[in-house]
Formats: sequence, C-alpha cells, structure tokens
Amino acid sequence: MWLLVWETAFRLSGKEPWQFAPPSEVLSALWAGVADHTFLQALGRSLGRIGCGFGLALLLGTGMGFLLVHSRLCNWLAGPLVLGVQSLPSICWMPVAVLWFGLNERAILFVVLMGSVGSITMATRDGLRQIPVTYQRVASTFGASLTQRLLWVSLPAALPVFISGLKQGWSFAWRSLLAGELLYAVAGREGMGGLLTMARDLADYARMFAAMILIVCVSVLVDRVIFSRLEQHVRVRWGLAAR
Repeated sequence: MWLLVWETAFRLSGKEPWQFAPPSEVLSALWAGVADHTFLQALGRSLGRIGCGFGLALLLGTGMGFLLVHSRLCNWLAGPLVLGVQSLPSICWMPVAVLWFGLNERAILFVVLMGSVGSITMATRDGLRQIPVTYQRVASTFGASLTQRLLWVSLPAALPVFISGLKQGWSFAWRSLLAGELLYAVAGREGMGGLLTMARDLADYARMFAAMILIVCVSVLVDRVIFSRLEQHVRVRWGLAAR
C-alpha cells in the first residue's frame, strides 16, 4: 500500500526521476547494491563500528551507573552532568571529536560512545534504585557478601529497567553512528552514512532512498530479533508479563 502511495505521489508531482525517485527505481537500486555487495560491505563496516562504540558505552555506562547509586558524592557531582550529556544531540560531539582525534575511526567511535553512554548510565542507576530494600536485607540476613548481593540480587532485580535503557541506548548509538559517518569524508566514505553522502553528492536519489530503507530495516531487525526478545524474556522470567 505504501509503495502505491509513493508511486502515486511521484506521478502527481510531475518531477523527473533524478529529482524524486519512484519506488521501482529505489527497489532496483537496493537490489543492485545488495547484489554487488556494496551495501553489504558498507553495512558490515557500520555494524563493526557500532559494535565497538556500543560495547564501550555499555561498559562505561554500567560502571558509572553503579557509582551513581553507591556513592552520594558521585551522584551529586556527576548525576546532573550525565543527564545533560544524555539530552545533548550526538551530532554536537562531532566537532569535539574532530578536534581531538581528527577525521578517523576514533572520532566516530567517540561520537557513538557519547551518544549512548548517558542513557545506559541512567538506566543502570534507575534500575538499581528501584530494587526493594527488602531484597538487600534478606540477602544480608543469609550472610551474602557485597559481591554476592551485587551479582545475585542487584543485577537480576535491575534487569527489566536496564534492558529498556539498553534498547534506548542502542537506538541512540545507531543514530550517532550515522551522524558521524555522514561527516566522515575520508577513506572512501565507508559505511552506510558514507553511502548516503556519496548518493547525495551524485544526486542519485534512488540509491539514497535505498540506503535509507536498508538502515531502517536493520534498525527494526535488531530491535525485533535481539532487544524485544530479550526484554520479553526478562519480563516473563520476573513475572512482569505472561508468556
């Protein structure tokens, strides 16, 4: 249905294909990009970058979240700062990244890191704060050590909120990656953002829309296959949802 609406809009607009690509040409460009592995190679580079950047954000964000919960001084000093970082658009970090690292891979990883670490930190903090005090008291009564309470009480109880924050952090990281790649104009403009930039420079609307469709498909696929299933499993395991 949406393809029909798109095709009708193209016909009624009176524009040429090089001004506004019809769905038939976009699907053709998408198939051509997949067939010659151009899109797949670019997608592989982007996924590799976001894997590194999101992995770093996960480690740093989780650690910072624990510090905010267990240290009043850290929460007083860094809590508002983390909240401000979370609300700051990721593209704002690109000039800083270029000045610090130059136009290279490290600049993109830095943008991905800063774009997602705030949401992961806040999710970890909020998840740990929502744990009932009774859980910790019962664990202490049975002689559990600090490490045991952390691994077997705090982490499992905080998982429902943490998984939701992780899902949000992934979406922020994905958008941050594409924003960084759009400005990454060296090394052949590799990645999905580079494909968008190249298609824009060549006024290849069909290829540009095809790359956008692929980006949306990957976003939906990652959410449905990984995060939604993980979130549902945790909610069912903790009795927060039916099977």
